[in-house]
Amino acid sequence: MAYRELSSLFSFFAVFPIAPFDQAAVDLFDSLRAARLRIATRVLKIAAISLAANALLLTANRRDFEKVTGLKFMNWLD
Repeated sequence: MAYRELSSLFSFFAVFPIAPFDQAAVDLFDSLRAARLRIATRVLKIAAISLAANALLLTANRRDFEKVTGLKFMNWLD
């Protein structure tokens, strides 16, 4: 049962592209860190990837992501 559910999750997520933590994202991450925002490193990485991909970020973490200038995000719980 658990394996079947896991397998179905992999199938569901397989259709979505994965934005890489490439050099553009690394450069943006470094810029965000230099800005000394009070945000966790993992959150800064997600923001940098989203900015580099020019993607809309779906998140429930409005408090942290609204500190990142230029980041497009939407609270997926609204």
